[in-house]
Parts: sequence; structure tokens; C-alpha cells
Amino acid sequence: MKSTFQAYYTKSQPILDYMVSRLRPKPHCRMLEPCAGDGVLVDAVLSAQGDIDVDAYEFNPAAAQGLLSKYGNTSRVHVTQSDTLLDPNLLLKMNMGGYYDFAIANPPYGAWQEYEKRKGLKSLYPGLYVRETYALFLYQSLHLLRPGGRLVFIIPDTYLNLHMHTALRHSLLTDSCIESIALFPSSFFPGVNFGYSNLSIVTLRRITPADGIRENQIEVSWGYEKVEELVSGAGCVNRMVVIQGDLLDAIDHALFLSENRDLTSLVSSADVRVGDIADCVTGIYSGNDKVFLRVLSNEIRNGSKYQAITPDTVYCGDMPSLKGLPGRECFIPIVKGGGVRFIKPDLWFLDWSVDAVRHYMTDKKARFQNPTFYFRKGIAIPMVSSTNVTASLMEKRLFDQSIVGVFPHEEKYLYYLLGFCNTTVCTSLLRVINPSANNSANYVKKLPFVAPSSRQLTHVDGMVNRILADVRKSGGCRENDIKELNATFEHIYLKRKSDGEPEDVTTSLHAEVDPRRRHRPRISTEFCPIKRQ
Repeated sequence: MKSTFQAYYTKSQPILDYMVSRLRPKPHCRMLEPCAGDGVLVDAVLSAQGDIDVDAYEFNPAAAQGLLSKYGNTSRVHVTQSDTLLDPNLLLKMNMGGYYDFAIANPPYGAWQEYEKRKGLKSLYPGLYVRETYALFLYQSLHLLRPGGRLVFIIPDTYLNLHMHTALRHSLLTDSCIESIALFPSSFFPGVNFGYSNLSIVTLRRITPADGIRENQIEVSWGYEKVEELVSGAGCVNRMVVIQGDLLDAIDHALFLSENRDLTSLVSSADVRVGDIADCVTGIYSGNDKVFLRVLSNEIRNGSKYQAITPDTVYCGDMPSLKGLPGRECFIPIVKGGGVRFIKPDLWFLDWSVDAVRHYMTDKKARFQNPTFYFRKGIAIPMVSSTNVTASLMEKRLFDQSIVGVFPHEEKYLYYLLGFCNTTVCTSLLRVINPSANNSANYVKKLPFVAPSSRQLTHVDGMVNRILADVRKSGGCRENDIKELNATFEHIYLKRKSDGEPEDVTTSLHAEVDPRRRHRPRISTEFCPIKRQ
């Protein structure tokens, strides 16, 4: 059952101490706790500053009743049982330009929102990713602050770089001065260990109008080994200062961290990206795979739930029509997810009959998306990879929505990109851009593209042709070939400036690059904002 509340209460004393120290509560002021839970953050603030008025909101009726019982004898804490994000009193205060001097919270992460509620949230918080509740609480609380008001939140670190949080980042960077961001493992939080992200504590100050925002310096720290280091600052901790204006100028306003300075520098300074020289798109979804999808054998992984293909129903002719195929031979090979390098065997087949294609075009659940790229020669990258990014060659095949199809504008770069996307350099760059294992089209587009010299292009084409021949013959790649490919792209991408290698970048690649993208951010080399297209 999906949780409506998804609450994780703050029980770590060092985390509480750190958050209150960053909040710096003052007497005779008013503070908001938008999702008060059992009141542990309220207690921590009151212990540091007893002369402060607190509005504690809580959606969960049982938790709200507990708060009413707990604070019933004090006039300092005002408890309201309400859906904070939709509360009309709070929405009015937002529209009035703020009300509170302080806000502190540990908001729910990933709480389930009913579909009707999502519609209402989208109208109230346009541009925000409403399925992630912590983003809405952060945005709302920021805009409930008076100018100069301070906010301290503990939230997952996904707001720093995920594409879906672009609008949230823009609001944080234009409506506040971000003072600090502390990043640490989710295991520091008692009873919590997220597989998809770490945690962060963000401290900011509301600024209206936005004077001085661009020159504001953001302190970012990470690498904590013990939770006590948050307060003491001891231990092996990485620290740097980021200029807020440089984040505003970065594409998607994203903040990227990596211990590899060469990688972060490359992501930061690239003038050309994969999205500049190739189309990156996702593929088709039938709307009902159990009906329209066939598998080569039920022994194939995840194949037991699908009908096995009948060989005489597989289409073997030339380029099929996008309107479908008449007759019995109407099943087309389709590329699905799964980490296979260079060539994926035809294991899955999709019904491409005239009636089936009509269904894909009209059914509400189906996605007949990017059809102009169906059956074209390109590269298939699974959207989810466990360790390393993998890529395989596509030709005269379909690809489904779990695949990012990469189609170079110039065919001469097809094998070069295919080789690159199977290297450790590509994996490392994607993990800088997006630390999760999600390789969506938006992130693949942002990969730096280093145009090879003519000699390098010929060398890579030769290697990839040899690897493809081996895969077709034996079904796998030789380890020495993969090592050589990794070394070649490490040289092209990371060592070209140190050894004087001529880059031989064609004029056509740079002709449409905005001159503003030559600007280099004023930050330490560990920080990597991607320049705006």
C-alpha cells in the first residue's frame, strides 16, 4: 500500500543540533514547522530559544492529536491539523509576500498523492514536480518567509541535479540566498537508508528584491564519515564555495559534485554536447505488452509471462510502413532494456499489423512517440543501468520506452558514439550529470561531445568494426578490446590538453554554439554546472 504520509522523524541529536545551529532562532519571532510529526524539531528549537512562537502544521490526524496533547499547556506552539500544501490560510500568507521569520522541517519524501490532488497541486505550484512532496514543502515554506527570513530543511539531495526539479532550483536561486548545503549518507538518519539518494541539509535566507543574489557564496560540504562531524566539522570533509550567479547561468541550474576534477571540468566546459550532434529520444509503448509483445523463448529473462514468437510471423522484408503491415508476417524485432554491449540479439518482437499500429496511435495508455526514428540506424542505451552504461547498435528495429535512442546527425559519428557509450568515461560522465542509475534522454543529451581528429575517428571506427565482428561471430566482446576502447576515449576526452593532441574540431560543430557558453564559472574545480544551451 502506498503511504500517504511517508514520514521519517528526526531522531538524531547531532542532526537536530546542526539544524538549529543553522537556523539561529531569535526571540519574539514566529516560526513555521509545516510537517511537525511528533514535534522533535519544535522541541529542539524551543530548547535553544524559548521565546519564539511556533505554528506547527500536521496532516496526519493521529500525529496532530499527539501534538495537541504535547503542547496543550503552552501558548508558544499553535497546532493545526491540515493538509499544509493546500491550507487556504497558508496560501493566503504566501500571496501576501510571506509571514514567518523562520521555517524548519523534515518533510515527507515520496508521499503518495492521489491523481485528483495532483491536479490541484499543479495549478498551485506550476512547474514543480508534484509527485515529490518534499519539493512542494520546500517551495511553499520559502515563499511563506518574510524578506530576511531563514529556512533549514533536511531533504534528499535529488533536488540538486535531477531534471524534474529544474523549476524548484530556479526558484531557490532567484528568491533566496542559499547559505549552505551539507550532504551526507541517508544512513546517518536513524531507520532510513535510501537506495536512490543521499540526504542534505539546506540553509537559505529569503531575499526580496533579489539584490546581491548573483554574488552570493554558497558553502557546499560533503564526505562526512560520522554524523557527529556535521556539528564538529572534524574528519575528512570536502568543502567548497559556489557562486550563486554561476548556478543561475548553468543549464537546468544544476549542481554537480565529483572527486574527479578532470570529469567535472569537462562537464563544466564542454562547448558541444551529444544533444547538439544527435537526436536522443525514447521509443514506443504498446499500452498492453501482454497482448502485443512476443518473446523468442519463454526461457529468456522475464519471458515466461509472454507468448513465444512463431517464426513464420516475423517480418523479414525491407523498411516497414509506419502504418503497419498486412498479412501474417507482421512482428518486428524491438530493442528493450538490459545491459548488452554493441549488439543485442533479437529476443523480443512487437505486433506491427495495421490493426496493432492503429491501436498504438489511438489508445490512451499506448505511446506512439518519436515514430520518425523507428527502424532507423542508431544506438540504443537502456534508461536504467546497474553499474556501467551499455549501448548497442540498432538498425531496422523498433525500440521501446525503456530505451534512449541516439541518432547522430552525421552518420560518420555513429560508431564513434557507439564506442564512447560503452566506455567507463561515458559512465563516469553520466554519473556526474546524474548520480542515479537513470540514463534518461535529458541526461544523455548533456554528455560532453569531444570531436575526434580524423586519425582518431578512423582508429575508433576500426576498433568498433572489429568488436562488432567478434560479437556477431562469438556473441561477446574480448576484454582486451574493451580495455583498448576505454584507453582510447580516456585519451580523447581527458588527456587531449595535457599532451598537445590536436583537437581538429570541425567548424560546423562550433558554428551554432552561443558565445555566452565560453564563460567559465567562478568556482572550485570540483563543482560542475553545465552551461545553458
